[in-house]
Amino acid sequence: MTLTLGSLFDGIGVFPLAASRQGIVPLWASEIEKVPISITKRHFPDMKHLGDITKLKGSEIPPVHIITFGSPCQNLSTIGFREGLAGNKSGLFYHAIRIIKEMRCATNGIFPVIAVWENVAGAFSSNHRMDFKSVLESFTDTKIPMPDSGRWARTGMVRGNCADVCWRLMDAQYWGEPTLVQRRKRVFVVADFGGQRAAEILLKPRELHTLSDIGTKGRLSTTGADRIPSAETGRKIPVLCPFEERRMRSCAKGKDVPGFLRSFGRADDPFPTLLAGAVNIFSFWYEGKEKDGFIRYLTPLECERLMGLPDYWTKFNYLGETNSDNARCTALGNAIALPCAEYIMAGIKEVLEE
Repeated sequence: MTLTLGSLFDGIGVFPLAASRQGIVPLWASEIEKVPISITKRHFPDMKHLGDITKLKGSEIPPVHIITFGSPCQNLSTIGFREGLAGNKSGLFYHAIRIIKEMRCATNGIFPVIAVWENVAGAFSSNHRMDFKSVLESFTDTKIPMPDSGRWARTGMVRGNCADVCWRLMDAQYWGEPTLVQRRKRVFVVADFGGQRAAEILLKPRELHTLSDIGTKGRLSTTGADRIPSAETGRKIPVLCPFEERRMRSCAKGKDVPGFLRSFGRADDPFPTLLAGAVNIFSFWYEGKEKDGFIRYLTPLECERLMGLPDYWTKFNYLGETNSDNARCTALGNAIALPCAEYIMAGIKEVLEE
């Protein structure tokens, strides 16, 4: 059996890439941004692009085993206005749920078998923590009670009328081989409409391809665990210190001196979360040559490596033309870390092929 995937809010095709690396065929994608579409057309020429999600009907598009969607996070993020799922962007979540239900109705409950939702950690707390309750209820078609603590755990599961659902907060810095060095916390929700396998998909340990398998070489590293004194190596040791530029600006504006000082990263800190609307900067020097150090932006290639993506994944459009650095960094800031997505795709393949 050949497993198939459809990707809503597709972005630059991270879910399709993760799926294809596990032998799952991406059939179609829905996206409206021109640069991300041009990138995925280059890498997946046979994948059909369906356009605006609000105009799609699940009963009319090709049925697939797996539907993935990282719906817009702007209204859920802790750095936004926090309108939650009532916001005009994050509220698009309900169109994905509608499409899933329409497809299941049209296929007599056969497709999709699995749905995967991804979003920012702020989804746990937005709208007085009621938004995540609504997410779980939308998947299960069941009333879900709030936890006794009043807070959602970082990992959990519920079962309802139509789906077995498990969720997990995953931080990209702990995933991949070698591990990434970007702090990127994202909530992943897996809904199994065909059984009770969601926890097995999302919680079971499993091995993945190494990042070197996809062309990620010479990645940035800020970890100090494997550093050796320059006297022992006979060469200079580079030191990287990432800055939290957004915190730096807000603390400077609010005259928060301790917060401002904390925004200057240490050499053993992971890089802050890559954001679509912010610059990503770091300082660099060699041990013993601190006065010769400098500050610079991350390049798009470095951002790709921090996401676990193949080198130059975002560089060209489907015509072979070069995308601008700004467009690439914006697209990457909205993307999903590949190792996290592939871990889930490996779990889905494992349970569906049993």
